[in-house]
Amino acid sequence: MTTYAEIAVIVVAAGSGQRAGGGIPKQFRNLGGMPVLARTLNLFCAFDFHSVIPVIGADQFDDFENVLKFVRADVRKRIASPVLGGNSRQASVLNGLQALVHSSPRFVLIHDGARALTPSDLVQRVTEALQTNDSVVPALLISDTVKEVSPSGMISATLNRNKLRTVQTPQGFRFQAILDAHQAAVARKVDGLMDDASVMEWAGLPVRIVPGAAGNLKITTVDDFEIAERQIFNERQDIRVGQGYDVHSFVPGDHIWLGGVKIAHTHKLNGHSDSDVLLHAMTDAILGALGDGDIGVHFPPSDNQWRGMASKVFLADAIARLHARGGVLAHLDGTLVCEAPKIGPHREAIRAEIASIAGISLDRVGLKATTSEKLGFVGRKEGVAAFATATVRLP
Repeated sequence: MTTYAEIAVIVVAAGSGQRAGGGIPKQFRNLGGMPVLARTLNLFCAFDFHSVIPVIGADQFDDFENVLKFVRADVRKRIASPVLGGNSRQASVLNGLQALVHSSPRFVLIHDGARALTPSDLVQRVTEALQTNDSVVPALLISDTVKEVSPSGMISATLNRNKLRTVQTPQGFRFQAILDAHQAAVARKVDGLMDDASVMEWAGLPVRIVPGAAGNLKITTVDDFEIAERQIFNERQDIRVGQGYDVHSFVPGDHIWLGGVKIAHTHKLNGHSDSDVLLHAMTDAILGALGDGDIGVHFPPSDNQWRGMASKVFLADAIARLHARGGVLAHLDGTLVCEAPKIGPHREAIRAEIASIAGISLDRVGLKATTSEKLGFVGRKEGVAAFATATVRLP
């Protein structure tokens, strides 16, 4: 019986993907609150596979590091160091296969990084079929009539759709067989093969078809992103809102931290960490939406390892807990209450920093500031208070 530990996964994500718009390769664009590639990696990391090997472009390593922030912390170790892609998909897959030679898994799954919504039962269907087949490809029946068209734009033939299928990934293979086929294609200077099943076909090896999944969309165009967003939204009906509140008093100093931004001031905020009152409130808001305690539960002030710690660590941890539950952050909104310092000059820098820490777009971060009209401890300039709300979507 084939076990997951005998199967490695290659995720091909080295393309430029510009047809999808957004100014960056599609695999690094956000989809429902996290990069497309992060969704793909989370899918395979949920299984106990031999290893998961991303194949990326030479100029994409910084983008890939950002992707890793969205991969569940408890399974991130299953992702191997990324492999450099080639000048074609075929070359990129071969680079991924060669990276596995030293460990020689029994089987390998090869998947398009832009198929971020692949259902887990499809992965199971392909791996189960590998027990009795050396090559397995998921495919769908065609419901539309298919025409062959001449270069002049005229129909030249009507094809028998009962014999036709549209194929998907992940495609599964006996490792040595697909490696040998790819190497033989290179040796004979055969390129332009459309997928890895085509490589096996070219080598004269049989390929088994299993049922694919209608929702296994390969994101290619702007319209595909819109379809995928709707698909994710329909799957995430549990929309929650959490709130957070924090306050810190002033003590002698020369700066304060607000929203991850260091601001010169006549005092600093008193506390165990860097006392970033805004990030503390936002962290509590996310934890509240998850029903997962508060910042003091996870980072108790009695624990000296958190003394002086940057509060962005706390917010990032709350985000990771959200992602571990399969959730996404839809919006963060904060209100600072203080007489000084003035927040206006720093507002956009604070919003940008929060967006970066949380891994969301700038338009998903709200920030306001107000005074207490000289009433109470804030009015007496004794400290700063912060309120926050977090909107999250959970499966």
